[in-house]
Amino acid sequence: MTEIKRKPPYRRVLALDFETAWSKKEYSLSFMTTEEYIRDPRFKAWGCSYYFMGEGDVVPTWVSHADLPAFFKSIDWGETAVIAHNSQFDVAILAWIYGCYPRFIFDTLSMARALYGIEVGNSLAKLAAHFKLPPKGRALNSTDGLFGALPAHVEHELAEYCNHDTFLCVGIFDTMVENYPAKELRLIDMTLQMYVKPVIELDKEMLVDALEEERGKREGLLQRLAISEKDIASNPKFADILRRLGIEPPMKKKPATLKNPNPAGLTYAFAKNDAAFQALLGHEREDVSLLCEARVAVKSTQGRTRAQRFLEIAGRGALPVPLKYYGAHTGRWSASGSLNLQNLKRGSTLRSAMCAPAGYTFVVADLSQIEVRVLAWLADHRSMLEMFTKGGDPYALFGAQMFAVPGLTKESHPLLRQAAKSALLGAGYNLGWASFAAQLLTGFLGAPPTLYGIDMAEQVGATAEDVYTFTMQPGVAERIADIPHLCTSDELVVHCAVAAWVIKDYRWTARPVVDLWGRYGDLIGLFLYQAPQVRRFNGQAHSSAVSRRYKCLDFRAGEIVLPSGLSLRYPDLIGKSDEKGRVQWSYGEHRKKLYGGKVVENVTQALARLVMTDGLLRVQDRYPCVLTVHDEGVFLVPDGEVEEGAKWVREQMLKEPSYMPGIPLEVSVGSGKRYGDAK
Repeated sequence: MTEIKRKPPYRRVLALDFETAWSKKEYSLSFMTTEEYIRDPRFKAWGCSYYFMGEGDVVPTWVSHADLPAFFKSIDWGETAVIAHNSQFDVAILAWIYGCYPRFIFDTLSMARALYGIEVGNSLAKLAAHFKLPPKGRALNSTDGLFGALPAHVEHELAEYCNHDTFLCVGIFDTMVENYPAKELRLIDMTLQMYVKPVIELDKEMLVDALEEERGKREGLLQRLAISEKDIASNPKFADILRRLGIEPPMKKKPATLKNPNPAGLTYAFAKNDAAFQALLGHEREDVSLLCEARVAVKSTQGRTRAQRFLEIAGRGALPVPLKYYGAHTGRWSASGSLNLQNLKRGSTLRSAMCAPAGYTFVVADLSQIEVRVLAWLADHRSMLEMFTKGGDPYALFGAQMFAVPGLTKESHPLLRQAAKSALLGAGYNLGWASFAAQLLTGFLGAPPTLYGIDMAEQVGATAEDVYTFTMQPGVAERIADIPHLCTSDELVVHCAVAAWVIKDYRWTARPVVDLWGRYGDLIGLFLYQAPQVRRFNGQAHSSAVSRRYKCLDFRAGEIVLPSGLSLRYPDLIGKSDEKGRVQWSYGEHRKKLYGGKVVENVTQALARLVMTDGLLRVQDRYPCVLTVHDEGVFLVPDGEVEEGAKWVREQMLKEPSYMPGIPLEVSVGSGKRYGDAK
């Protein structure tokens, strides 16, 4: 993707790393968020190591605690960029403790996450080993519990340790930045600026109400799933619950212990700091994120919910937005730490408790049905593309096609219109009827819980004989029995039969999408697979090292290159035949399953993310982005130009991407002094 070259907004680049006081039992990042830790009265920086990039040999310098204010005062921050490994921590210290705000922020941790994946671990030690740099050092004398003056020998050792970390950070950055997309660097900066320069104010009184609302939602979800908090606390049971919701539980290597320093095999990645679990905390489906939040609350000795954390932050200042750049495989942001801002339900008290600072208004832009539009474009689904181009209610228009009901509207056929909406938004990635039925019972994609009954069966044209025939199919009864439910068994059977009927109708109506699953399934073996054997495609022989261009995507061995220049990665791809002779693909250290529908899902979400972020960066040139939630950007606009600003924001978000010509985009824009009023 061609990008106009921009002049850097900074003149110098400073690499730095802080060392700070801590206490294993009382004051530590192992059980505190970064915001809690830095804003705590006990916070103290022992010092920092620094190096100005390109200004002589890489020999970092240590600055002691007492000399930090004078050192930072000597720097022109309006012309200085900062590099750190986990810049959220180091730059927040600069900003909140010393009042220094860099012009631009780089972060090697964020860059590594995008380049090498979220599950492999991107610590400074692992990256140093990957790039064959000297190993990360280890401070021999612990500073655990020290808050007064450091003994000279301890500070000397700490300085050497910190200087070496800065040396490694510089080497890692130099290697990664060479071909790193400039737009993505701007997104890293934007993400970190949301955190280190917080502007969102919190309404304490409203947050008290949000606590009760949050508790009710969690209890209601547990009731709908027919599970207890004890079930959530059990790793195997929690994994089963996720599978019933259509979510594959994340896995990780078993951690080493004193008794078993080299364990074999995998275990569930359900710790609150596991990257894959944090992605689930920020899942767009409220039932998934609520379930994971409940898990954290049950397992944590702190046991604080999101509303409680908001209330605590309100007592310390404005809300730093803790988002993890490239927190998901597809590049989307995810929750960072224990505060999930990626799933704030519309109409919630929590949204309304978030206020713009005096003199400003929130302008919120939401790309409407962006994933469905991207999917239709990828599949060349002409009738669906025409439906979006025509405008109006896309769910009613699609429902009219899907159920053969001309003139269908939200008023005339509310059940059919909602079913079409659920299918359009959720069934495009080869979703099966059992997962669809289970998700409907808990609230599909944030909608109220739905139980399909006889009236819905009649509307979709399913007879009693159809229901009976469905239940007689091999394995159907067992799969129905596995679905958590509070209704009667007979009601569940009807519900599942209708859900299966809706999925069937979707696949018939969206045939180009179904064909795309098969096409991408073929591309797995033909191009993503890394074996050296010669294969054939369209009658011509080639090796798996050859790439295949499909629209704006390049399918290559082990990766799909996106228009941004970054890739969806599928390392160590292996195919094994099942008992029916079908090839089952899996990849990565944790052997994740891969099939056509999953590739379609990954690609669609990755491209939707690019369309979204391109728009965010255009708006960011004029109005700062202070929050982003999935397909939504929240911008801060001066009170005197809200009407003009909202119009301009809409224009920027609607610009057609050069890499997706002809895609029909739509955006809804709202404004308000409170986030809940703006959208």
